[in-house]
Amino acid sequence: MTAQPPITDKMVQDINPANGENFFEIPETDLARIGELFEQAKSAQKVWAEKSFAQRAQHINKMRDYIVDNAEQLSKIVSQSNGKTLVDALATEVMPCALACSWYASNAKSVLKPKMRGGGNILFFNKRSQIVHVPIGVVGIISPWNYPLSIPFGEIIMGLMAGNAIMLKVAAATPAVGKLIEDIVAAGDLPKGLFSHVVGSGAKVATAMFENGIGKLFFTGSVNAGKQLMAQAASTLTPLSLELGGNDAMIVLADADLERATNGAIWGGFQNAGQSCGGVERIYVEEKIYEDFVRILSEKTRALRHGVGCNSFNVDIGSLTTEGQLRTVQQHMEDALGKGAKIAAQSHPVGEQNGLFHAATVLTDVTEDMLTMRDETFGPVVAVAKVKNAEEAIARANDSNLALTSSIWTKNISAGREMAARIEAGVTAINDHLYTHGLSETPWGGWKESGLGRTHGVEGLHEMTHVKVINWDMLPAKRNLWWHPHDEATYRALLNALLFVFPRSIGSWLSASMKLTPFLMKKMFTSWKVDK
Repeated sequence: MTAQPPITDKMVQDINPANGENFFEIPETDLARIGELFEQAKSAQKVWAEKSFAQRAQHINKMRDYIVDNAEQLSKIVSQSNGKTLVDALATEVMPCALACSWYASNAKSVLKPKMRGGGNILFFNKRSQIVHVPIGVVGIISPWNYPLSIPFGEIIMGLMAGNAIMLKVAAATPAVGKLIEDIVAAGDLPKGLFSHVVGSGAKVATAMFENGIGKLFFTGSVNAGKQLMAQAASTLTPLSLELGGNDAMIVLADADLERATNGAIWGGFQNAGQSCGGVERIYVEEKIYEDFVRILSEKTRALRHGVGCNSFNVDIGSLTTEGQLRTVQQHMEDALGKGAKIAAQSHPVGEQNGLFHAATVLTDVTEDMLTMRDETFGPVVAVAKVKNAEEAIARANDSNLALTSSIWTKNISAGREMAARIEAGVTAINDHLYTHGLSETPWGGWKESGLGRTHGVEGLHEMTHVKVINWDMLPAKRNLWWHPHDEATYRALLNALLFVFPRSIGSWLSASMKLTPFLMKKMFTSWKVDK
């Protein structure tokens, strides 16, 4: 059961960015009383943590069934709230949520169950260690508007299967999707208070979470906002997982399949109107195939249709989600054109254009000093640059403060894998791009200013827990070798222990063994007699 937050009289509206329609509103949460939600969450979490993984999975699978049964309605609301097309909403939002339920419900036990850790040295032959994963408690999630359903929902499922309570804050631009998540979670019939949806300013909600002792905060958003959260978290050392965006490079080698590579550039660059942290922004193409690549990519781009996607399937690209993001894309375009870039191709509009639309655009004659090559454009613009060879492509791809994902396009998979290892990014796909966010089994996250920590997969489940070591002695020893009382004999025994483990010859090992063994037996298995 979803916790019912205390509310205010202020309503938050959800306006479809593709047509300006105000189609939903929800009251803001009274943050002065958010402590009540924390108390409910803490109580519910104690009950939830006692449940087995199989019991938790039963609740998660109810959510999965709800998603499958209501897939069309969920896609419709996501499309209205975010501006993306229905196909986009179903493929990148709704389907990944169902897949996430299935994977985490099936795999959390094997990932998080207690595991024995093998011994590291013969000196500690008598010691045994077990690694256990303890739920963090109450986990906070502050999610973005570009994937308002799939990004937070995957983290919700990870957190729940790991035994946590969840406090969610969705983006102000997509509040209807927050209510959508409430409905999905409600279908899981969770303990009352285990999940709550907080509506309000992201900065104010984050502050309230820190003030009320949130166990860990998962944030997806801008680099600047992530740095501000790190500064806030520092005073309490609250752990964070941050995914802060990218300026992803796509490298197209001379032997690439140009049909697949151009199709992949269209998908990776223009899907969700280019509003993907892990989408294609910079394309480096070897000069031998550069002209052909640009020609084919331009032909395909001109065939694309942008327009209102929540009521029609005759649209390829929807609108941007916020006015601010549209302005950023326009500024990057103006900067590039002012510095000599050329527009090679653009998509064409269909239907009414009253929303926040920007044509899908291919830029050529780009240079590394342009904003679109240095910063995250986060819009339907791809910049194509010619390079002499793979070495130049790698160097230019790595010359960025952002390092989320990347891709290499080649028919030689072996060479592609070797090259991928040299790319500075959290993900490098070969002959594909962006889609690994939908693979529940693979970790998601980046390097440099793209963030820290990981979500998804084994690593994502680990991020939702405290790692604890339980260690014990399997022998009935009275003392360890290095325990008190200290004397010269103990010192000599420790030296012999070193020679026993790291002998310089058979003779030194035998000598160390003969000296160490009797002292070890005496110290470990006899009582310490204190002279009175």
